[in-house]
Amino acid sequence: MRHFAIVGSGPAGFYTAEALQRAYGERARIDIIDRYPVPYGLIRFGVAPDHQSLKAVSKRYDKVADSAGVDFVGNVSVGEDVSVAELLDFYDAVILATGAPHDRKLGIPGEDLPGVVGSAEFVGWYNGHPQFADLAPSLGGADAVVVGNGNVALDCARILSKTRAEFEGSDIVGHALDALDASAIRSVTILGRRGPHQIAMTPKELGELGHLEAAVPVVEPADFPPVEADEPLEPGLRKSVSLLRGFADLAADKPKRIVFDFFAKPVRIEGAVRVERIIVERTRLDDRGAAVGTGETYVLPASLVITAIGYSTTPIADVPFEGGKFVNDRGRIADRLYAVGWARRGPSGTIGTNRPDGYEVADQIAAEMPADGASAKAGVEGLKQLLASRGIMATDYDDWRKIEAAEVAQARPGSPREKFVRHEHWMSALDR
Repeated sequence: MRHFAIVGSGPAGFYTAEALQRAYGERARIDIIDRYPVPYGLIRFGVAPDHQSLKAVSKRYDKVADSAGVDFVGNVSVGEDVSVAELLDFYDAVILATGAPHDRKLGIPGEDLPGVVGSAEFVGWYNGHPQFADLAPSLGGADAVVVGNGNVALDCARILSKTRAEFEGSDIVGHALDALDASAIRSVTILGRRGPHQIAMTPKELGELGHLEAAVPVVEPADFPPVEADEPLEPGLRKSVSLLRGFADLAADKPKRIVFDFFAKPVRIEGAVRVERIIVERTRLDDRGAAVGTGETYVLPASLVITAIGYSTTPIADVPFEGGKFVNDRGRIADRLYAVGWARRGPSGTIGTNRPDGYEVADQIAAEMPADGASAKAGVEGLKQLLASRGIMATDYDDWRKIEAAEVAQARPGSPREKFVRHEHWMSALDR
C-alpha cells in the first residue's frame, strides 16, 4: 500500500483523493484530515446558502469518501494537534488542501472600527462557521458598503437584500436568518476600483440580482464605454457586462437598492465609536488598465462595511509561505509535500478549477512513487496512536453521517438542514 494524507476536506482535497484513487487503484490508502468533524470546507462554509445546486457537488465527494481505501479523519488540526513533519513520518506523501480562509486587509485607516468585517467572516456567520457564530454584524443602519467586484461581493450584497421568504429552501443558519429579517439596511453599495469591463463577476450570480423581490440593482450608464467596446471581451464577461447594461435601464421602484459604484477606491473609514462613513476616491484607468486616483473624493454613509478583496491561506509551521499561499512549484513544496487548490495558487477560479490541481499533483506523486512500490509508512494507524497519546479524539465519516442526520432532523420547514454552529454541538450529537 501507499499511504497519503490530504489536509483539508474541501473541493481541492476531495478532487485530489479522487485523482490518487485513479492513479493507484486499490494500492492507495488515503486519509482526508480536517480540523472539524464536518467535511466539505468551502462547500459547507463558503458557498452561499441559497445556492443549493452548487452545494450538491458534495454528493460526488460522498462517493469518494465511501469508497474503499479512503478515510475521513476529522477533529484534528494539523499544525496544532500534529505537525506536518509528523505526518510525513506516517505517510508517503502529504498534500495540503487547506484553502484560504482569512480575509485580506484593505490597508486603509479605520478598517479596524467596529462594523467593518471581512467577507470570510460575514459569509462564515450566515453559513454557520463556528469561528464566526457570534459575529453579530451591524444591521441596524440603513446603509451598507461592500468593497470588491467579485462573486463573493455579489453574494454578500444579495444576502443582505433578500426577504425572509426568498431564503426558502436554503440552509442559511437560523440566527443569521432572524437577524437579516430584522435588518434596517435599505441600500447596499458595491465598490469597485475599476469599471464594468474589469469585474470578476459571473453572469449567473449577476443575473440573480435582477429577480430579487424587494431590491433593485442600480448602475450608472455613464460608467460604461461605448457598447461596441464589449465585442472583444471573452463571452462570459461580455454577458456579465450586458446584464449590467440592462440593470442601468431598470426602474428603482423597490424599497431596497444594490448600487454598483465603479471607478471608486476606498481611502479611509471613519466613525466616532464605530463605522459611520467611508471616504472614496474617484479613479480612472491608465494606459495599462490599472486604476489610478483622480484626487476627487466623496463620502458614502455606512453603518456596515464588508471587505471582499481576496483571501489568504493559514500558515503552518515549517512550511514555506509567501504572498498568502504556500511556496510551491506546480504544487510541489518539498520532498513528499504538496499543495493544491487555493493553498497552492491563491483564491482564484471556481470550485471546478480545483480538479485539475488535484490531478496534476497526483500525477507528480505517481511519477515519483510508482504504484508497485512498497511503503514502510504506518499510515493512519500510526497517526491515530499519536493522537490518542495526546488526548485528541478523532472522528470519522460515520460520525459525520450522525451529525448530518441530527442537522436534517432539526431543520426548519423548507430548509434541508439546520447546521450546528458550535464545536460542542457537533460532539454532543456524537454523544461525546
